[in-house]
Amino acid sequence: MTTNETQVQPATAETAFPVSGPAVVAHAANDLRIDELALTAPAADEAVIEVHYGGICGSDLHYWLHGAAGESILKAPLVLGHEISGTVVGAAADGTGPAAGTPVAVHPATPGPGAARFPADRPNLSPGCTYLGSAARFPHQDGAFSRYVNLPTRMLRPLPDSIDLRTAALIEPASVAWHAVARAGDVAGKTALVIGSGPIGALAVAVLKRAGASRITAVDMHNKPLEIAKAVGADQVITAGDAGAIAAVEADVVIESSGNHHGLASAIQGATRGGTVVMVGLLPTGPQPVLISLAITRELELKGSFRFNDEIDDVIAALADGSLHINPVITHEYPVEQAFEAFNVARNSAESGKVLLSFGAGSAS
Repeated sequence: MTTNETQVQPATAETAFPVSGPAVVAHAANDLRIDELALTAPAADEAVIEVHYGGICGSDLHYWLHGAAGESILKAPLVLGHEISGTVVGAAADGTGPAAGTPVAVHPATPGPGAARFPADRPNLSPGCTYLGSAARFPHQDGAFSRYVNLPTRMLRPLPDSIDLRTAALIEPASVAWHAVARAGDVAGKTALVIGSGPIGALAVAVLKRAGASRITAVDMHNKPLEIAKAVGADQVITAGDAGAIAAVEADVVIESSGNHHGLASAIQGATRGGTVVMVGLLPTGPQPVLISLAITRELELKGSFRFNDEIDDVIAALADGSLHINPVITHEYPVEQAFEAFNVARNSAESGKVLLSFGAGSAS
């Protein structure tokens, strides 16, 4: 890992930063390290964030296990992590963004060029979009699994006192789930089916519940994810192998979050005629078997869902007013020094939901 040797100097006598800190870095497939990285000087529009919590995402696991996440292939060491919460400890020099001491969540995307080629209200589709902790482009975009990180103030979302920093680590994946549900349109009074009850699926259940879905059914292969789905609002749970029970749901709206073609088949089979299937689970690259004839004869709407845009602000507002219940999605927490154990627990979807890393003494907030 190459680091910038320009180091952060104390902003004031009261605010002193260390010259380096631990970071979780994927070097190659099956090569995860905790590296000590030098802290670099922030740009004028960047604030220094002390990271309190980071949620381990499926993409983080893929970079660790396979050296790639879909078509994003590691070509150099990559600091992982994009689901984070923390506190501003050094305000941006240009005066933008929150003041020191402000707790924040992070929107990890940077929309890229090519505005003429995507709808103006959907910057998540911009072809040059980058994301924290992503190897989609080279040089890679380092993530934020480190004690201190410099981030552009446009990424920062101040948090009200009613949202604790531990829960705030779920804001980014909850925004992904919120975007997926929004892709289905108005779900109030409609029946809903969620295929795959891992963290994104469980968060989709919570968002559907808040949005007024009349009955929510969750599906998964394992009992633990189904327990979490029930805790956040599912009215009924079904094991993934019960094809007859899934088909009998005949849901108006289906959220497919398993990320495999078997789950997509269940989503199509479990949708009612004229229903909508939103595909948020990312299937492997390349051709995939799909029950397309059934989707055609039922006139199903199949919609993709990728990341999110301004839904992060809706999630923060819903958490602040207590209308979005997501805490049960968090099942484990480990200090960054135990990152290897945390990643191994996170890969076991039968026993875990969202696994958090905590960074330093500040994570008790």
